[in-house]
Amino acid sequence: MVTKCVFPVAGYGTRFLPATKAMPKEMLPIVNKPLVQYGVEEAVEAGMRDICFVTGRGKRAIEDHFDVSFELETQIAGSGKEAALEGIRSLMEQASFSYTRQNEMKGLGHAILVSRRLVGDEPFGVVLADDLCLNPGGDGVLAQMARLHAQFRCSIVAVMEVPQAEIGAYGVIAGEAISDDLIRVTDMVEKPDPAQAPSNLAVIGRYLLTPDIFGLIESTEAGKNGEIQLTDALRSQAQQGCVMAYKFKGRRFDCGSVPGFMEATNHCYETFFKADA
Repeated sequence: MVTKCVFPVAGYGTRFLPATKAMPKEMLPIVNKPLVQYGVEEAVEAGMRDICFVTGRGKRAIEDHFDVSFELETQIAGSGKEAALEGIRSLMEQASFSYTRQNEMKGLGHAILVSRRLVGDEPFGVVLADDLCLNPGGDGVLAQMARLHAQFRCSIVAVMEVPQAEIGAYGVIAGEAISDDLIRVTDMVEKPDPAQAPSNLAVIGRYLLTPDIFGLIESTEAGKNGEIQLTDALRSQAQQGCVMAYKFKGRRFDCGSVPGFMEATNHCYETFFKADA
């Protein structure tokens, strides 16, 4: 069983300036709940109760969110406002939280490598909190991927079809279809020219990785801007062993962009909150 999940949260969130000048982008609220809490809830649902944050400067609010706020809780004790904290309290009881710092922004691959000291030699999930994934009435994306990992014992990446005009913003896979929703990966390309993309299947911010990925990241050369791409390490893993791409069930919102963030906020309000308003 996969019990650990890594959250790379050291990025600056420049697309949301000035809001993210002093607040982590992962703490931006979708209605009344921060993005990162949605991700942690998804991980815990999948049985991944050891939550490992790769943080950076200015990210203290994330650590504080998953901790007791004595002053606040004393102030609202006995009032109806206590109910608003039930979700985060339950999450804190179910999960443990550990933190390590990514001192330099060297890409997603580097952030995953920094998490090695927390993960150890076992498979682990990865959630990019910018990607909000919802599957009301069904299992979350990580739970779906954990079942596949139990079957294939290899790395799994979540993919979705995207329009050709947008494909250059993603890591893109090529591979051999095993079923309607499962592809054995033969190649991966980071942010290809749309005209040269190997498919329209883009990797989104959900991964389930086997621990040999750490050695592959270490041997991956830095690319543009000195960043180490996880995509390059996964390509090596696919060519040396096995990586599966999974067309997940549910809906994904790109909350790293303002339009996607607004779409997610409106959707969650209409789906989860409007009836109770």
